Amino acid sequence: MNGAECEPYITCDDMLMREHSGRVVQGTSIVMHLLRARECLIGIEDNKPEAIEAMRLAVVESDIAASTQVCAIPTRYPSGSERQLIRILTGREVPSNGTPPRIGILCQNVASLAAVSDAVIEGRPPIARYVTLSGRGLREPRNLEARVGTSVGDLIQAVGGLAGEIRRLVLGGPMMGVTLDSEQVPITKATNCILALTDQEAPDPGPAQPCIRCSKCAEVCPARLLPQQLYWYARCKDLDKVRDYQLFDCIECGCCDHVCPSHIPLVQYYRYAKAKIRARERDQHTAEHARIRYEARTARLERLERERKTRLRRRQEALTTPPATAGAEGGRDRTATTQDPKRAAIEAAKARVAAKKAAQVEQGLDPKNTRNLAPAQRRQIAAVEKRRRAAATAPAEPAGEG
Repeated sequence: MNGAECEPYITCDDMLMREHSGRVVQGTSIVMHLLRARECLIGIEDNKPEAIEAMRLAVVESDIAASTQVCAIPTRYPSGSERQLIRILTGREVPSNGTPPRIGILCQNVASLAAVSDAVIEGRPPIARYVTLSGRGLREPRNLEARVGTSVGDLIQAVGGLAGEIRRLVLGGPMMGVTLDSEQVPITKATNCILALTDQEAPDPGPAQPCIRCSKCAEVCPARLLPQQLYWYARCKDLDKVRDYQLFDCIECGCCDHVCPSHIPLVQYYRYAKAKIRARERDQHTAEHARIRYEARTARLERLERERKTRLRRRQEALTTPPATAGAEGGRDRTATTQDPKRAAIEAAKARVAAKKAAQVEQGLDPKNTRNLAPAQRRQIAAVEKRRRAAATAPAEPAGEG
């Protein structure tokens, strides 16, 4: 459990452990029960004696006293980082590009565990959290319990407002925080600090100078990387080389920025390179998804075309196949039908019409449109019927004659 403040100036977790240690330990007990964890280590910096004592008392009174230990760790930035805290407490290293669960460890912040207790025991969602307001630019720096969504300006007014001109208004800590251009930015459930820094606290570093390869950045890097090499490759946009030097193991703590004698904004280059790599991977994923969809569509169209051709071939075969009935009288007709599919279709239509008329005659039904006819129409119908009878009684032409 991470009870170490992640950056200087921030004391919101310290206040939470001093004032609500029972909630934190209760949330820890719930998480340990869900994960079936065998042991819990609570890391708190040694400059917070009141928080250490409060947490120890809360652990003794809880049901996890036998498996939980409160550990005082050296106050050294960035010991509040997840990877560094795990190494300090257990001596184990989180693998490159990996996460703590890969080595059987889960690291949670005390504020997250207090929120777990509120959700499970009281049914209350995380609608508020402790926020540190600090810096010489504020009249009365303090910790406040603020509702999520409250603007930065309202919190500054709650501590008496600004004491004068400030150089930077920072959301977060002095090392990893983001400079704000407006006080109307709302806080979120991840906001832990608001800083109003003066010229004495945040002096102008001046323009960046060329890298002199002094290796000071490598000496202070807690992730044991080569910041100068990452800088060079990020600057020339060689993203493959940047990945080879384990860019994503960088925790963006800002130590290299702080000690660089050339005042190079190294972390900004690293963030830029990370954003470019993520965008490239996203584009590659989109292109791969589009390729899969295109190939699936092509295969589907080819399958439909094959099925259409198969149906057409079967239909043609059905038209050209002679009927199964036997008889000498139909031999010539079957031969003609086999040779001429169009004639076979015509003969089939004639047969259907003749069958329909025969059915009407048997049922005593008159043909349609034969009532109330004019004399001229009756004469035309009589002439047609006469021709039909003559055609039916005429002798058939012998086969084979021209």
